[in-house]
Amino acid sequence: MTATDFASLPLSAAMQANLAAIGYAEMTPIQAASLPSILKGRDLIAQAKTGSGKTAAFALGLLHPLNPRYFGCQALVLCPTRELADQVAKEIRRLARAADNVKVLTLCGGVPFGPQIGSLEHGAHVIVGTPGRVQEHLRKGTLKVDGLNTLVLDEADRMLDMGFIDSIAEIIEQTPARRQTLLFSATYPAGIEQLAARFLRSPERVEVEAQHDDGQIEQRFYEIAPGQRLEAVSTLLRHFRKQPAVAFCATRQQCDELAAQLEAEKISAAALHGDLEQRERDQILALFANRSLSVLVATDVAARGLDIAGLELVINVELSRDAEVHIHRIGRSGRAGEKGLALSLVA
Repeated sequence: MTATDFASLPLSAAMQANLAAIGYAEMTPIQAASLPSILKGRDLIAQAKTGSGKTAAFALGLLHPLNPRYFGCQALVLCPTRELADQVAKEIRRLARAADNVKVLTLCGGVPFGPQIGSLEHGAHVIVGTPGRVQEHLRKGTLKVDGLNTLVLDEADRMLDMGFIDSIAEIIEQTPARRQTLLFSATYPAGIEQLAARFLRSPERVEVEAQHDDGQIEQRFYEIAPGQRLEAVSTLLRHFRKQPAVAFCATRQQCDELAAQLEAEKISAAALHGDLEQRERDQILALFANRSLSVLVATDVAARGLDIAGLELVINVELSRDAEVHIHRIGRSGRAGEKGLALSLVA
């Protein structure tokens, strides 16, 4: 047994058996660096790229002290988007199969409030949600966090970028002082440092390479005239013949125009952006995940939460002005050790 084997961790026999059943034998670098401290109950600041296995790291950490017999909120995970919250909840449920009847509930905006209240009345062990909706439930008294053991801030830098700092602060102030707080972030700007200084107790800090390996994602840039963008996307898709693919646009209108053009050319595509109802967004993501759509045309709303196995190709219809956003866009491919291809159009 090596130090990177999951079997080296002080987890229950049932959890070890479940990890083996789902094919988790060896820890990723972020899991090996963070899990020993997390399982000891230490506060943690972890800096790691998306697709590095960080979700499993904090999921194992929050499940470890969980008491299935107490149907109150014992762990709260805050995520920047509904898409990421759904992804995180799915992974926690998969890992929680080792325990009896652990209930994981998502609380996100864009869906009716009533059914969420009904679900909360039946109790839940783990809540995964977006800051705005969680804050709303706390204000209404429909969510109680006085029994909380573990608080996770996932993709904290993105939540700060989206203006959630005040919501996060209000939520944290309602949690018990003696809780474990785990902060995961791809970058470490000043705002994260201030948040950590305010709410974490003597945190350990781990950092695993923040960017993808140079050889993992191949990048190619194509110079075009401004009016050629949409036509160039069609040309690239036909040439490389990689499916599924994600095309990132600068505006919602550009998304709609490109999706319509691809459909007209018999390339199955759909636009994903903030003008859509949550139900429509969920439906499009489901179609894309099961390969019923060849191309997802998206604004950056999808850049963090999207995790599609086997995604080979990302096209930047317009380059992002932010280098970190560019990294997260192209990082939708080349995940979990796979190779990826990123094509960018430059006018």
